[in-house]
Amino acid sequence: MSPNPVTILKEHKLRITNCRKAVLSTFSDKQSALSHADLEDILKENYDRVTIYRTLKTFLESDLIHKVLDDSGATKYALCSHNSDGTHHHDHEHIHFKCEICGKIKCLEEATLPKVSLPKGFVNKEMSLLVTGVCDKCN
Repeated sequence: MSPNPVTILKEHKLRITNCRKAVLSTFSDKQSALSHADLEDILKENYDRVTIYRTLKTFLESDLIHKVLDDSGATKYALCSHNSDGTHHHDHEHIHFKCEICGKIKCLEEATLPKVSLPKGFVNKEMSLLVTGVCDKCN
């Protein structure tokens, strides 16, 4: 069971707005990474492009969503995992899977990234890995 958007917003000490609830619900319903354009297409009847952009920016800054690597060059976002009580338990360094048929991108949090040794003087800021193939629904 997905946690209630209001619970998530309260846990992250964010103001509860209709747009924020709608964006969270959309991520929860779709169960895959979404771009700003995807959200705009889904929510355009009620929210403008700028409001959705600001909501995404706030969610990124609050560690509620994370950016997802996409081989198409589009920036996509995925909802960080939450327990049913709304508590956050997400590690941003995990593998993402993109289906070559439906195009959906899913977080594979149970799979771990390999350890990478960087040359002296290099500092790791973020790691991501995208695996492409066919998802369970398209297979």
